Amino acid sequence: MSPVTLLPFIVLIGAMFLMTRSAKKKQQQAASMRNEMQPGSGVRTIGGMYATVKEVNEDTVLLDAAPGVDLLFAKNAIGAVLTDDEYNRIVHGIEHDLKADGSVVPDDASSLTETDEPAADASSDASDDKPLDLGKKDAADKPADEAAVADADGAEPKKTDGGADAK
Repeated sequence: MSPVTLLPFIVLIGAMFLMTRSAKKKQQQAASMRNEMQPGSGVRTIGGMYATVKEVNEDTVLLDAAPGVDLLFAKNAIGAVLTDDEYNRIVHGIEHDLKADGSVVPDDASSLTETDEPAADASSDASDDKPLDLGKKDAADKPADEAAVADADGAEPKKTDGGADAK
């Protein structure tokens, strides 16, 4: 056989070796994590239940899920061993103070502006002027004086760019 015909088989065997090696490494990490469990540490089961380890045996773990509720699980059913801070944050809602400087982030942007006056004064200046007409007008059809008279009378301008009166 030539080396060219053996090449696909060699690549296939190499890929299988790499995949089994990574899976074996993950299994070893999970086993070492489960062996490091001690009574009092917080865990999450593969079903998503959070509990505290009460007792560790050879193949089983006794978990304290709530006061007076003890559950017996297989060691393989433990998905993760959590740190004390992470367990308290998830289960009890206790946040560990990560910021040492104590800076406070404002809830709204009003505290970020330099002036303490409300911005409502700017809108009152615009209300004194006559309302703006943003419709298109053809300057060739209507002279400027007629347009001013039509606007003063309150008549609506004609639509010159065609189309229906749908709004």
